[in-house]
Amino acid sequence: MAAAGVVSGKIIYEQEGVYIHSSSGKANDQDSLISGILRVLEKDAEVIVDWRPLDDALDSSSILYAGKDSSSVVEWTQAPKERAHRGSEHQSSYEAEWDMVTTVSFKKKPHTNGDAPSHRNGKSKWSFLFSLADLKSIKQSKEGMGWSYLVFCLKDDVVLPALHFHQGDSKLLIESLGKYVVLCESSQDSRTLLVNCQNKSLSQSFENLLDEPAYGLIQAGLLDRRKLLWAIHHWRKIKKDPYTATMVGFSKVTNYIFDSLRGSDPSTHQRPPSEMADFLSDAIPGLKINQQEEPGFEVITRIDLGERPVVQRREPVSLEEWTKSLDSEGRLLNVESMKQMIFRGGLSHSLRKQAWKFLLGYFPWDSTKEERTQLQKQKTDEYFRMKLQWKSVSEAQEKRNSRLRDYRSLIEKDVNRTDRTNKFYEGQDNPGLILLHDILMTYCMYDFDLGYVQGMSDLLSPLLYVMENEVDAFWCFASYMDQMHQNFEEQMQGMKTQLIQLSTLLRLLDSGFCSYLESQDSGYLYFCFRWLLIRFKREFSFLDILRLWEVMWTELPCKNFHLLLCCAILESEKQQIMEKHYGFNEILKHINELSMKIDVEDILCKAEAISLQMAQCKELPQAVCEILGLQDSEVTTPDSDTDENVGTPCPVSAFPSSTLPVVAASEAKEDSPAQTLASPNACRLTPA
Repeated sequence: MAAAGVVSGKIIYEQEGVYIHSSSGKANDQDSLISGILRVLEKDAEVIVDWRPLDDALDSSSILYAGKDSSSVVEWTQAPKERAHRGSEHQSSYEAEWDMVTTVSFKKKPHTNGDAPSHRNGKSKWSFLFSLADLKSIKQSKEGMGWSYLVFCLKDDVVLPALHFHQGDSKLLIESLGKYVVLCESSQDSRTLLVNCQNKSLSQSFENLLDEPAYGLIQAGLLDRRKLLWAIHHWRKIKKDPYTATMVGFSKVTNYIFDSLRGSDPSTHQRPPSEMADFLSDAIPGLKINQQEEPGFEVITRIDLGERPVVQRREPVSLEEWTKSLDSEGRLLNVESMKQMIFRGGLSHSLRKQAWKFLLGYFPWDSTKEERTQLQKQKTDEYFRMKLQWKSVSEAQEKRNSRLRDYRSLIEKDVNRTDRTNKFYEGQDNPGLILLHDILMTYCMYDFDLGYVQGMSDLLSPLLYVMENEVDAFWCFASYMDQMHQNFEEQMQGMKTQLIQLSTLLRLLDSGFCSYLESQDSGYLYFCFRWLLIRFKREFSFLDILRLWEVMWTELPCKNFHLLLCCAILESEKQQIMEKHYGFNEILKHINELSMKIDVEDILCKAEAISLQMAQCKELPQAVCEILGLQDSEVTTPDSDTDENVGTPCPVSAFPSSTLPVVAASEAKEDSPAQTLASPNACRLTPA
């Protein structure tokens, strides 16, 4: 076993006033009470429990460490030369404590009967840390017997010293650990909690996957335990932080799950039970969609949408065209015309730095050049006042502000892996990375309730790349986040709403495809989660994203155009998915592997054509009208219970019909009747 490396884990639990009673028989002897601090940290795929005395918090000369592969407690002892060298370099930060571990050597000391090793050097002998994967059980104190305490027993039967909670109780710790392992009461002792107990049958909950049957298969060698445990850990990360976890792609997780379930026998390579689909919906809190519980769902008869036009795109708007559209004071003469030009062709790169500020709402469309100059001065002052707020926080203050610490930790981690293949962000000590970090930290001051959620760096990166200016990039990002805010809120209502709306639109376009997806437990389109969360940022190349976003920011040709982009992509993949009879796992894998393979111009054409097809339909369901923001058209509800036709306002395209670049085309239409689900209340759920 090698020495532990640098660990800079995220603190998920921290409690001072946790004591070890080293001599319980000497109740009045203060030296018998060793005050310490207890922490639980998350680092990559491992959760660490760490306790150490307060006045020895920075001394790593003696740490008990129960490693994953160890059969006994390991005592870490620092090499004398290294200890002398580093003695003067002790820092007060917790990260510095972990840095010490890189300088230690180790030796194994066997212990019997769970006794702790004897030491001569005082309190440091009690310091210990262990991986949660090595925890066997937790014994709790009796209620009403003074301070509550816990005793950890490891899988190699090493019993660690009892931890007494003089400040508060141990319930919060148990709750924190319960997020990572299954804890259940022992049938022989109600005060003992067993870890990963196998007393429940295999259910739809991923938390209980290691039950008796599954565990038996692992023991028999029929399941790959390492893959299965990795998958369980990753699903827990999805449940804890779906934004981060989905960035790696759902298919990576499901492949591990299914590979471990299938084993090595080719004859067993069959799709797992349908319950596997529920793991995904259960893993993301608030995302599971139940149409019976969603108010306002109605069944409407499938309608004929008519022929779908074929649209053509134009060349990007040039700097010359933009300049000609300005009056003598720098005010745009025809805003709607300019938006339509941008929608159909995008912008030349030299124009983006200027035009994006209008598209994102940083600059008012009707502002003059002088007004914009004054606005920039005002916004510059405002930005640096907010930046100074976090810049001036001392290290001591930050130690007492766990939320700011967490935000900084997440930002630093994300910045170091955001678009690093792009020349603007590549290499070490890149100024672009520093600006990314500073803008995101300042946004935490701008919206401290939301702060930073992983995935937001993906939205900022293209903005900073185009603006090449810290202040302008920040205000454009703040405006973009006003649109995307609900995607990152804890309750995820924005994501849930968009998935419901997307399902409604896709069912209207192709009920047969929707029925197939439902038969494969994929009907609620969870595989589109990443598309919606960060607006296709991981699906297209960097330059294509610049084009796609500026087109979407025009808010043409209808509301929620990004949902029609999803429909266009899925429609393009329909044939392969259905002809090859893809199941749940194969659909996830296929969609994930589309990344960087989608033609942005082709998808934009298809999505616009779909919007025109719907806008021209005379019997468009009211729910769809509300999702797309269509209006001023009278339609008849096809499933009306009365004999009279009731006119319902339903929108038309944002484009004047005379300006549509349309070429007539025939699309194959399904003649078989079908039922379509739509929600008339969808407009109430429309995300920002």
